[in-house]
Amino acid sequence: MTKEELLQHAFEAMEHAYVPYSHYRVGACVLLRDGVIVKGANIENASFGLTNCAERSALFAAYSAGYRKQDIKALAIVSEGAYLAAPCGACRQVIVELMEEDTPIYLSNGKEEVSTTIKELLPMSFTEKDVL
Repeated sequence: MTKEELLQHAFEAMEHAYVPYSHYRVGACVLLRDGVIVKGANIENASFGLTNCAERSALFAAYSAGYRKQDIKALAIVSEGAYLAAPCGACRQVIVELMEEDTPIYLSNGKEEVSTTIKELLPMSFTEKDVL
């Protein structure tokens, strides 16, 4: 699957966002090594701290289906905002735990694209090595 195809799946996932407060839709999808695609969208809550971002929704769904970090081939995160939707701090911490550090992460808002990794997005991260 190409990066463009993966981004298209993320844009499709974005259509399912539940955003009655911010009206800021985000979609994500995880491409697994066996070809399975797991989609996620941001889901807001009136108690804002309980909102879940699209990338966490997709990763949690993949893990809930039994996949693990070695199964993840790429992650795409998209929005329709004026700027790229880079993962928030909480999502970066989840990504560093649930994905290999060199797994490609593709960001797009339909106008521009960036390819990165969690190692680039969260240098000097706090991981299992810090708590053992």
